[in-house]
Amino acid sequence: MTAAYFTPRTFSFLSELAANNHREWFLANKSRYEADVRDPALRFISDFSAPLERISPHFLAVPRANGGSLFRIYRDTRFSKEKTPYKTHTGIQFRHEAGRDAHAPGFYLHLQPGRCFMGCGSWRPGGPALRQIREAIDEDPQAWKRASRGAAFRRTFALSGDSLVRAPQGFSIDHPLIRDLRRKDFIAVVQLSEDDVVSGGFLDRFATLCRTAAPFQRWLCRATGVSY
Repeated sequence: MTAAYFTPRTFSFLSELAANNHREWFLANKSRYEADVRDPALRFISDFSAPLERISPHFLAVPRANGGSLFRIYRDTRFSKEKTPYKTHTGIQFRHEAGRDAHAPGFYLHLQPGRCFMGCGSWRPGGPALRQIREAIDEDPQAWKRASRGAAFRRTFALSGDSLVRAPQGFSIDHPLIRDLRRKDFIAVVQLSEDDVVSGGFLDRFATLCRTAAPFQRWLCRATGVSY
């Protein structure tokens, strides 16, 4: 069993940040953020590099506080009515090497008091990739069904994300897979408890979840023309 990375202190800090989401409080408690949230996350990313390589050599584990697999704690408030400066969760994405942002296929870990989950897939893929995914579903529906509805996958994961209200351009509302074609997000998630996350075997469990997600990820990679 691997060592624990995250602790109850991780969630205590995030809870307190949600109640004190302003610059003065964060600066006074920045050392706690670093010790209880940032540094454990960077260790987790670093140690997951070897298991991830065995799952797929084309997904990256980059243990950097900026520009790596760990999302920044600072919110981008430029175009938002919500002006609180800090995120009240921690996000980690093991992104495909061909991707440059959060929209690329990836494995994702979300840590938030009362709301932890592991996700896989492609969140809000751009126009060309979205078109490729929809066309791949239309051209080979059985391959899509095997990837998204396989017994092991569906026992663990649930498809999630937003969808269009109407059929996407070029597809009939009567298409047998119209619910899938209307998706804007091609992601699947499994809920986790805080106890799961702070357990000594969490890295191994996360690796098992990534392996279970492999058929879904492989299909997305093929659909968008990148290597798995």
